[in-house]
Formats: sequence, structure tokens, C-alpha cells
Amino acid sequence: MNDDLHRILIKGGVTSPGELKDNITLLQSAGLTEVYFGSRQDLLFPLENTDPSQIGSSEFENNLIEDRSYQNIVSSYVSADIFEMTYWLKGSTYLYILERFDYLPILKINITDPKQRLVPIFSGNLNFVASDQEDYWYLHLDLPGWGETGFYPVLIYSWDIVAISRVIEEVYTEITDIESLFSLISKTLDTNNKTLDKKLEIPYLTFPYYEGMNRMGIDRYWLGLYWRNNRYDLEFLKNLCGFCLDNSIGKICITPWKSFIIKGIKQNSRPELESFLGQRGINVRHSQLEMNWHLPVDDKEALELKKFLVRSFDQNDISTYGLTFGISNDVGKRSHFASVIIEKNQAPTIVRDFEVRPTYNVLHSENFDPNTRNYFSYALDVDKIELPGLLMELSKKYFKQLGTVREKSKKALEKEDVAVTVYQCQSCLTIYDMSVGDSKNDIKAGTPFDKLPDHYNCPVCESVKSQFEKISIPLINHKSGA
Repeated sequence: MNDDLHRILIKGGVTSPGELKDNITLLQSAGLTEVYFGSRQDLLFPLENTDPSQIGSSEFENNLIEDRSYQNIVSSYVSADIFEMTYWLKGSTYLYILERFDYLPILKINITDPKQRLVPIFSGNLNFVASDQEDYWYLHLDLPGWGETGFYPVLIYSWDIVAISRVIEEVYTEITDIESLFSLISKTLDTNNKTLDKKLEIPYLTFPYYEGMNRMGIDRYWLGLYWRNNRYDLEFLKNLCGFCLDNSIGKICITPWKSFIIKGIKQNSRPELESFLGQRGINVRHSQLEMNWHLPVDDKEALELKKFLVRSFDQNDISTYGLTFGISNDVGKRSHFASVIIEKNQAPTIVRDFEVRPTYNVLHSENFDPNTRNYFSYALDVDKIELPGLLMELSKKYFKQLGTVREKSKKALEKEDVAVTVYQCQSCLTIYDMSVGDSKNDIKAGTPFDKLPDHYNCPVCESVKSQFEKISIPLINHKSGA
């Protein structure tokens, strides 16, 4: 991240149109015309060429977080109700937990659903991950200065998350292992823990498409907006907030991918919104080749490298669906959540005063799943001109292993004693089960797949009916007798 940028923290990546509009007005009053989104769901902006009198105002200072030691809380609230989710984890649950944070954390805190892929699960120091037991969470610890990472030995109750996070912040520098931390917290707090009887299993999912107007229920939509250069015009955002306020839309969500999502758009509001976007020339269907990238904020060289690579993908008709990419200036830091990382090597000290062509390292995560947190080197010290070919090779490798993973999953399912036949969207892996139906498309339970209308679309990504594939899955909890 550019260290010259300042921040406004957006807790959990969730804000109201009114709150965002107020922040935009403050930024405009200081002479700014654009704002960036950060990978931790916050607002970033420079303060050069701004009005000093406004910067010094108490109202501006209350919104401005200059101390870089404070961290924004990341949450997957943005995914709730629009992508697959843990059955008990509603949008309101995130909001209740976020509201209870009455302090600015120094540690990076992630509060996520393991059944989504839009928000990183393990990129924080304290990673709370929803379990299959209602209102209980796994806690994965990756604390600064510790020699180990691992899971807290019990499940944590939703309403204990804030208290436990606060205590960990106070004591983690004095302790170096999870067992001692658990013992200390048990003596300090009266918490409603639950026995951790099984390991956290993160399902293998592909990365979703998160832009454009998409169906959300029978008469609601969600809209994802993305700017390829991450320079969001403040006047546009301000007017968009006005539209949301006029149409009773309560929340705007920032994603870690420098984009934002608006949920709950009423069907009768859609024509007005489409007119609003069209008049301003807003593109809502970017190529997936260019959307799934993490870049250092306000880094022109990284943006040019991305454009060069995307052009190469496009010219060679290469698919990258489900893959994510990160460009990093910090070798070994792995600060970006991505399937493939391109690291820029720093020039040797002996040639710092000369113009030298940079070299790059290319790495990919295990099974191309960033949540594994394991990366493998694919190529080291390569020239920029070699990168397109290497990334194309990795794309083909990804799709080859993806087919293998799916085939292994199918064979494992076939071995189950009891299974049910369902249909799965091959674009986003959403399941259609005739015993449940599809309430978002007003399809009643008991409707066979072959009786669905020809114009049926996936409720998540709107893929056509022909994109669904017949598969068998085991009945849930059959072996446990539930």
C-alpha cells in the first residue's frame, strides 16, 4: 500500500448510504475528487493539494484515521444473501457483531463465512470463521511475532467475539503460544464456549462473478460496480448514495476487490438505476480477465503490468474464470489474497543507481485455492515479457486440476450409501434440489429439473438452464443418524 494514503475505516466493509455520503462530502470539502477502495474494505485517499483549513476541522479529523497501527475489520457481510452461505449466518448477525466493536483494533480481524469466496478467510491476525453450529465460530490465530499459527481449542460464541478480541490485543505480546493464551482468557473472561469436536473444513469453491445487476429473490436485485483503475469519482458516489436513500436501500458494501455491492434493489427501482448508470456511461460488464486482481493502491506501474497481462489473455482467448491474481512489490509478504501472485523483485543494491529491467517471481497457491495459505514457486527471476506465457500455462494447469478435483468429489459421493440427485450450475456451483425448489425464481418445492421453464436462470449468477449438470450428493448427516 502507498504509505502516503490516509484512510477512513468502514467497519466490516458495511456502510449506510447516508454515512458514505457524509464521508464523501467531507472529502470533497477538502478538495478531493476521487477516492480509492482498499483490500481491507476501507476508503483510501491522498491529502496533497487539499484545503488545510478543512483537514484541521474536528469533523474531518473524527472521520480520518491517520494512525496506521489501527486496522479495519473485514467481514463477508457483502456475500450474505447473494452467494451460498452457512444456514444460520444472516446479514443481521454480522451487523450485530460489528456494532459491538466499541474500540479500534490494532490486530487485523476477519469475520467470515467459509462457504463464500469473495472475502479472504485467513488474511487476518484473528480469523473468526463460522462453524455449522449456530452462533459459534472457529478462531484461527496468526499473531505478529508468534512462531506458530493455529486454531483456538474451542468454538467461540458470537457475542463473545469482541471481548475475546480485546483481551487478545492486550496480552498477545506477552504470550507466544495458543495453549497459554486459552488458559489466560479462560481465567479472565466468563465465556460461552463450545467443544471443538471437528476440524474446520473449507469447501472447494470457484471464485464468483461479482459485477452487474443480478437477481436477489423474486423482486429484488443486487448490483456490483467495479472500476479498473480503482479511482472512484466522488460526485458519482455521492449521487449514487442519493439514489439509495431515495429508494430505501439501507447498506452499501465494499469488497476486498476494490469494488462495491448494493443489495436489496427493488424491482420497480431497477429501470431508474439503469438509467442513472447509463447516463453516466458506467460499464457493468467488465471482462473477468481484468476483474479478479489485487494491486497495490495508486501504483501506476502495477496497473500498467496488469493491463499488459490482460491484453495478452484477451488476444490469446485465455479463460481465467475462477482464478484470482495479485501483484506485489514485497517479495515473500503474501499480503494479497490470490490464486496466482506476481512478485516484483527489488534491484540489487549495487545497481540501484542504474536503470535496470525488473524481474518477477510467479507463485500459485495449493490447488489454486488462496485459503490453503500454501504457495509454490512456479518461476523465479523472469522478465516481464515471459509473464503472459507463464500465466497462460498456469491457467491451463488450474482447469486441468479443477476437473480432477471435481471428478474426485463425484467418485467420493458415489461411494456414499445414501445419495440424492441434484443439478449443479457449472459457472458458480449453485445447487438446484427439486425437494427444495427455488424461491428466488418462484419455483415451488417438488418441481423436477426437466419441468423448469426453458428460460430458467441460476438464482446466483443467472447462467442458463443448460449450464446445470446432474450430480449425486450424500444425504446430510445420514451416517450420524440425524
